[in-house]
Amino acid sequence: MTESEYNPSIPDALPPGFRFDELEIQDVIQTSHTDILYHALDHDLERPVIIREYMPRALTLRGEDMRLVLRSKQDSAAFAAGLNAFVQQARQLARFTHPNLMLVLRFWQHNDTAYILTPRYDGVTLAELHQQQPEAINDAWILQRLPMLCSALATLHHAGELHRNISLKSIQIEESGQPLLLDVGVSHAPAGDPSETSKLLLHPGFTPLEQYADASEDLLGPWTDIYALGAVLYTLITGSPPPASVARSIQDGCTPLAEDPPPGYSPALLQAVDRALALKPEDRPQSIAEFAALAGIAVGDTGQLPTVKKTGTMLVPVEASPAAASWWQRVKTPAQIAAGVLVGVVAGALIFGAPHSDTETAAAATPDQPAAAMASTSASGPIARIYIRMSDADRLQVNGKPQEIAPAASGFAYLQLPAGKYEFTLQNGSHIRSESLTVATPGTWLINPQG
Repeated sequence: MTESEYNPSIPDALPPGFRFDELEIQDVIQTSHTDILYHALDHDLERPVIIREYMPRALTLRGEDMRLVLRSKQDSAAFAAGLNAFVQQARQLARFTHPNLMLVLRFWQHNDTAYILTPRYDGVTLAELHQQQPEAINDAWILQRLPMLCSALATLHHAGELHRNISLKSIQIEESGQPLLLDVGVSHAPAGDPSETSKLLLHPGFTPLEQYADASEDLLGPWTDIYALGAVLYTLITGSPPPASVARSIQDGCTPLAEDPPPGYSPALLQAVDRALALKPEDRPQSIAEFAALAGIAVGDTGQLPTVKKTGTMLVPVEASPAAASWWQRVKTPAQIAAGVLVGVVAGALIFGAPHSDTETAAAATPDQPAAAMASTSASGPIARIYIRMSDADRLQVNGKPQEIAPAASGFAYLQLPAGKYEFTLQNGSHIRSESLTVATPGTWLINPQG
């Protein structure tokens, strides 16, 4: 919902102008049965953000003082369990800094409920894109984005967490074309939860059989998310989701894609989807790495998403090429979920380790060559994608050579470098921050030089 479309009569929403210290509510993005999403402005940092408020409509309503009031005292246990799950979700996401996972900036409790603060992203859910622009999705489109989704899921799984909630609505496609995982489920259902919070995470067609079972925590694992991911891919390929797993357990009417392959799709991808949709957990790939190997992709490979030069920068992560922008404008809807192109601060974190195409160009300085002279660089050796956290007032030097580069709206500047040793220096007046990095293999790094 845009600011001009804001309706102040939306039930129980905080009004525009409501403040949490430096954070000011601007308008409502969307509402659901469990929460409300708001556009907001951080006045201290002068940047747009998103605030998610826990607001279970069936259990509560908002009083005149803006505090939530239970509809019945009998609802107190259910509300407390849901609130605990909401806070668990925030804490779980706050552990990760990954370009394809939402970044939680902070969370707090107020008005007898809780709030999560995230950066503002702009995009459409995969459900919206699939409904409004299905012709934009094909084998190449999927294979460009699937490695990034796999990388995000592998990050969760390696930390002992599960998403538990994957569907077309929980994947957002940003203006850059990158996918973003939304709505990460709580890592464990609250004990004795009378509201059956975990049941809210069930999406017929996308939920594996083990998630329907009571006391199923011991049955869940990476294979649970892999089933849901397979269902998403099945839907994109065939146009319809697979039958619900509970129905399939009685009579399986889900024809394997490899038996009647849709034209234009990789046989390896179709076989990986079929394996992912196995009813028995032990028959599915047991890890994201195993699934990726079946699909013939490298986890974390960014593929060939379009990038273009942006005014005032040498090369930065940007929204899309003109052709991609045209379909984006056609499918953009009011039901946007907040998020940004690339967020977070992490020092020397290797995110992607897969080789990139030989057609890519390097737009940064090498130890022996100034940036201005490098329109392109041969990709015969490893190429590093470097995202540098910096402000507009910072001046960047690489190995002592000034770089004419400025950050994007995400707060990161972007360089590509061949193999070598690098010293990144940011100067803002008399304040100098630096960080060293050795590039020996292809990959993507996010760095935040420190003083």
